[in-house]
Amino acid sequence: MTTERIHVYFVPGLAAGKEIFKNIALPKNRFEIHILEWLLPIKNEPMAAYAQRMAVGVVEKQAVLVGVSFGGVMVQEMANFLELRALVIVSSVKTKHELPKRLKLVRKTGVYKVLPTGWALSVDDLTRLAIGPKSLKRLKLYQEYLSVRDKGYLDWAIKQMVCWDREAADPQVHHIHGNGDIVFPIKNIDQPILIEGGTHVMILNKGSKVSKLLETIADKT
Repeated sequence: MTTERIHVYFVPGLAAGKEIFKNIALPKNRFEIHILEWLLPIKNEPMAAYAQRMAVGVVEKQAVLVGVSFGGVMVQEMANFLELRALVIVSSVKTKHELPKRLKLVRKTGVYKVLPTGWALSVDDLTRLAIGPKSLKRLKLYQEYLSVRDKGYLDWAIKQMVCWDREAADPQVHHIHGNGDIVFPIKNIDQPILIEGGTHVMILNKGSKVSKLLETIADKT
């Protein structure tokens, strides 16, 4: 008797490419991994329309959909167009209320509208934007995996992250979060599946723990 494989689709963080999932390992006899890469947005494209385009890449019904950081926001929007087995976010937020004060301030002041995002095309600055400014070690770890440098994408993605307007969490979301995340501090996160010592880049440096949790979630649903 053969067991049908569970298809798992991953969406990376802001500006990141598929390489960010290199340390995710799921049993090959039961899981098949797919990685969705960022599309270039159409000018002034609403997030819902973009999410619908991204959702086209999820071919199988009853798949597990996983998003990291801004990718976690995106998969929650994509879920509106899909029939999923499970929806998982890693190092992300479930609502606008889980955003840190600094991003709420950026939204309130409208600073994002005038940010010259051309500056973010440099690797160092783009990494700081993606994971926060405080850890040189983590900056170097993560910057290797930033591959989307298109200014139109960056302008659009920053705006969508800052202005995400979800009020209430989707009850189907499984939220994996580290208590050392400085981008989305744990104090703002409601009822996560906690990884002790996990940072915003734990998809890389705690890949085995994240993988085990993903396997458990998929098996329980």
